[in-house]
Amino acid sequence: MFSKSPFAKANQSNSSSTSSFGRVVSTPYDTPGRQPLHAPSSKVLRIASSASNELALSNCIAVSSQEFRSDQYVIVDDQFVLTTKAVDLVPSGTAGASGAQREWAGWSLNQEVTVASFDPFAFGSQVYIGGIDLEIGFNSRNKISDYQYDQDELAKWFISCYKDQIFSPGQRVIMDYKAMLFKIIVRSIQLVDLGEKPTSAPVASHPYVRGILTPHAQITFYKASDSPIKLRASSKRPAANAIIQPNFKFEDMGIGGLDNEFSAIFRRAFASRIFPPGLVEKLGIQHVKGILLYGPPGTGKTLMARQIGKMLNAREPKIVNGPEILSKFVGQSEENVRKLFADAEKEYKEKGEESGLHIIIFDELDAICKQRGSRNDSTGVSDSVVNQLLSKMDGVDQLNNILIIGMTNRIDMIDEALLRPGRLEVHMEVSLPDEAGRKQILKIHTTKMRTNKVMATDVNLDELAALTKNFSGAELNGLVKSATSFAFNRHVKVGTVAGVSSDIDKLKVNRQDFMNALDEVRPAFGINEEELATCIQNGIIKYSTHIDSILAEGKLFTEQVRKSEHTPLVSVLLHGPPGAGKTALAASIAMASDFPFIKLISPENFVGYNEASKVASITKTFDDAYKSPLNVVVVDNIERLVDWVPIGPRFSNAVLQTLMVLMRKQPPKGRRLLILATTTERSVLQQMDILDTFDAQIGVPNVSNIAELGYILSEAEIYGKDKTKTHDGQVRIQQILSTLSEQTHTDDIGTGVKKILLNVETAKQDESFDNRFAELMIRSVNDRVRL
Repeated sequence: MFSKSPFAKANQSNSSSTSSFGRVVSTPYDTPGRQPLHAPSSKVLRIASSASNELALSNCIAVSSQEFRSDQYVIVDDQFVLTTKAVDLVPSGTAGASGAQREWAGWSLNQEVTVASFDPFAFGSQVYIGGIDLEIGFNSRNKISDYQYDQDELAKWFISCYKDQIFSPGQRVIMDYKAMLFKIIVRSIQLVDLGEKPTSAPVASHPYVRGILTPHAQITFYKASDSPIKLRASSKRPAANAIIQPNFKFEDMGIGGLDNEFSAIFRRAFASRIFPPGLVEKLGIQHVKGILLYGPPGTGKTLMARQIGKMLNAREPKIVNGPEILSKFVGQSEENVRKLFADAEKEYKEKGEESGLHIIIFDELDAICKQRGSRNDSTGVSDSVVNQLLSKMDGVDQLNNILIIGMTNRIDMIDEALLRPGRLEVHMEVSLPDEAGRKQILKIHTTKMRTNKVMATDVNLDELAALTKNFSGAELNGLVKSATSFAFNRHVKVGTVAGVSSDIDKLKVNRQDFMNALDEVRPAFGINEEELATCIQNGIIKYSTHIDSILAEGKLFTEQVRKSEHTPLVSVLLHGPPGAGKTALAASIAMASDFPFIKLISPENFVGYNEASKVASITKTFDDAYKSPLNVVVVDNIERLVDWVPIGPRFSNAVLQTLMVLMRKQPPKGRRLLILATTTERSVLQQMDILDTFDAQIGVPNVSNIAELGYILSEAEIYGKDKTKTHDGQVRIQQILSTLSEQTHTDDIGTGVKKILLNVETAKQDESFDNRFAELMIRSVNDRVRL
């Protein structure tokens, strides 16, 4: 990358050296066998002022031609390295130094210093400057200009003036450019070897680190904080806050399943920061200042925000929990917000667009940024904090070196002004991971197990990823910990609680441990299998072709939601008399769908709820359903949910309107929803004008005749699994049916399957099952006839 300079030959002769060019020792000699720093040719000279302005601007130290030759490197007092300029006008025994040089070294006029020849190549091969950071400002406050100076042009001029000179951090230079004098201070340098990429070498700011300036050095100018100079950002060099590790791996950062989210965040928030500021300025845009991460708890929002700082050459992120901002003292909360931005404001004032990126992370943002005016307290503290944050992010004095990352589970509670472009403009939903994402997360959490060979070979991460539908990242971590606890339990000494068995060295986490953990760790979003199981605890008895037809039609609707591009939302109403099995059929269709998210909204869950609480709970269930790609919501017994009673009549219009809106609301893009609702009062729903909400209606009939009842008794195994379907068992069932027909004078049963199965369980408690069941069924049929 760097061309050979006049010093390359000297470098080759000393290439075996391993000492650092940037280090100076306090003893007269360096490494044994090396030339001492105080060589016999060193001179003691007195400091004088420069003989001319031209010499002062050359950054060279003027010496007598009788003592040193021109363009020679010398070290003064074993610390300050400069280039000589032999001038006849300089008296012997003196050294002419400019005011900038005297300020840098702390020299006084007529002060005696030791000047000796200096060989930069005697200290290693990294002697060239790959990159240098310079602070620039006007030399005089009385002579300034409003001209905007181009950084690329300044860099070319600086190299043309000082090529092949040695620079070190802290060094001061006065440079003449376009009839203006500029004071330049070296802040840091980056040393490289010939042909070495600058990005591979560390940046140093120690005053003893020195390097030779070449035409290939990357020069970055920063505006001095106390100078009004205007700099135009470079259109060729990357910004100082550019990404330094573009090929990082998410797995190395401990994050899995968020590849798409990271890619989208990088494109929208970070891509502009890797390009030269001058190019971004030509486009007339500003960097994105805010990102809002929202989604269910445990999906990795906080972890993601913490790791974003590692993607950029940014300052250490400031992490703030929302409630920490608030204070009981007047004005203190607003002051806490201002302190968060103080460092970014100070650096932006000094360096402008070359300022480093300052990241501020707000966890639980909804705690401090609720909708203004939504609180009833008289303090107004929350509103003032929101106002202060808005003004700092996108107020009159705009900062372009900040990135605010907010996290919340409740995006609906955030003030709208905070979500507009220029503030938290990038809204990224961190949703539940898909199967590939779950495998990534499991792989991360089991890395040490596999590396240390304490995970059994029968553990299949693909299988676990398939079995953990709707698990969040935190829940997958909990699953691994639970599996580990089962493995630990196998090696507890028998008869003790805290004792460890002697075969602890054979501990391995196997597949069965993970299967046990799956029974123990349940996802917060997903299928409540226990609740659904109670709806179909007696199973589905297909006593009629109607039942097969209902299940087949339910499967069609399920596949429609799964595959159709035009109907992401399908709602179906199952209606029929009480006890006909509507809830069981709806639950069975939902379970057979194999969708990752299945929830049951039942009147049983809202006992004691007021109207507002019921509306909020129903709304939350639907909001949760939108977080998974495939979802089923079972709304059981709608008329009970809306508090309908035949006496009066009365109902809750708020709950009714909520259901009507939510059952017609299209899910977000990429989300699909099947709604299965049940009712015993179809005529009532028609009066409430909710029937048109459903895409389809399915009637669920009662058990209609003696033949269907016989099939139910046979499938219910009333005499036991082995006896019911024997010849004797079938004969007894026929006798029950004959008795029922004779006593009721009809073969029309007209009773719900739920009532029939209840009668079966009641009759089992009697020693004479047949007589008791026949009696109960006769009563049920006669009650229906009287009605």
